[in-house]
Amino acid sequence: MGRIKTAAIGLALLLTPALAIAQDVAPAPAAPVATAAAAPAATEAANPADAVAPAQDLGSLGTKPVAGIGQPDGRLGLQDQITEVGQYGAWMHNALLLPIITVISLFVLGLLLWVVVRYRATANPTPSRTSHNTLIEVVWTVVPVLILLAIAVPSIRLLAKQYDPPKADVTIKVTGNQWYWTYQYPDSGDFEVVSNMLPDEEAAKRGEPRMLAVDNRLIVPAGKTVKLLVTAADVIHSFALPAFWVKMDAVPGRINETWFKVDREGVYYGQCSELCGAKHGYMPIAIEVVSPARYAAWVAAQQAAAGITPEAAPPAAEQAQSTVIEKNKIAAATANEGAQL
Repeated sequence: MGRIKTAAIGLALLLTPALAIAQDVAPAPAAPVATAAAAPAATEAANPADAVAPAQDLGSLGTKPVAGIGQPDGRLGLQDQITEVGQYGAWMHNALLLPIITVISLFVLGLLLWVVVRYRATANPTPSRTSHNTLIEVVWTVVPVLILLAIAVPSIRLLAKQYDPPKADVTIKVTGNQWYWTYQYPDSGDFEVVSNMLPDEEAAKRGEPRMLAVDNRLIVPAGKTVKLLVTAADVIHSFALPAFWVKMDAVPGRINETWFKVDREGVYYGQCSELCGAKHGYMPIAIEVVSPARYAAWVAAQQAAAGITPEAAPPAAEQAQSTVIEKNKIAAATANEGAQL
């Protein structure tokens, strides 16, 4: 009996490795067969006209970027401006500021060179002891004042264009996070879009520039005034779109406003412009401007994906009032914190 028990134990020890190997190479169990309950869903998805795409497929509407438009292309200077405000700002930069600073720089350089040559020690062994010149002092006081006045008028006009926006057609809340952006559409039920940078390989497949392409773009309608309520969830970020002449800081606990109106459909890129941490360079911005009809269809698809009925979306007037109330609450809280400090 003892011999049989010993033989059984030995046989088990010999077979254990073989059983383990067989278990490792055994094929994985087959996926369960779809039940009849899942068949109607497959049938509905087969009809593209009736099917609603999943949320992750609604990140863009397939608009292709155009080289040199809305993205850096290696040029020295500003990008082509798409908005009216941007075109005025570019005119001021190119036609007013650049000539003025060029003339001033050349004048100062020439004056320095003339002084170095004309009043060098070898040419003037006995230096002049002139201490005042009334004409020169008047000139170097009056001329800078006139230059500043010439710059002030278009500058104030540009500021008025930037910070006195027309009535908004679409309001979007932009939140900066470490390190991605979220976009909320309060006019349409407050659904949210999370935007992260695409890997280089995926961006190349889509034909988009590296480190600027995102999985979910900010979708806006063409020809409409878009108001952005910019804030942050953690640290200070900055929402910057060079082609729109838009740059607004995103500050935690505070809502800053900016706006734009773009008539040309396309894709436009920007980046966070405030050092916000280790991955500051990895939170790009991509705005896709589409026709109002495509925008309405996209909003409807997003609402369906989020389970929002059109009746649940607040009217624009009600949403504007709630936005003002929210801003007042944040301002009051900030004032109270300052008073306590």
